[in-house]
Amino acid sequence: MTALKVFVLVGTIDSHDGQFATVELNLNPATNAGPALAVMPVAAFPCKIKEGDTFYVVKLSELEDAVVICHKEQADESR
Repeated sequence: MTALKVFVLVGTIDSHDGQFATVELNLNPATNAGPALAVMPVAAFPCKIKEGDTFYVVKLSELEDAVVICHKEQADESR
């Protein structure tokens, strides 16, 4: 069995406290397997998190570690 060398996971924060966040992780593109549940340290997120937030776990090279990227909402451009 070989590990994935390159991947993008789409995550959602289910709940969190001061130390840990319970998250759902989905493959991108989505599969019929459903989400995986995980507990991640809050310190792994480079942004403030709240329930329902979306984030990405990205690994672009087998030589690099995976990184967490926070989803940014686009500002209302109709103003």
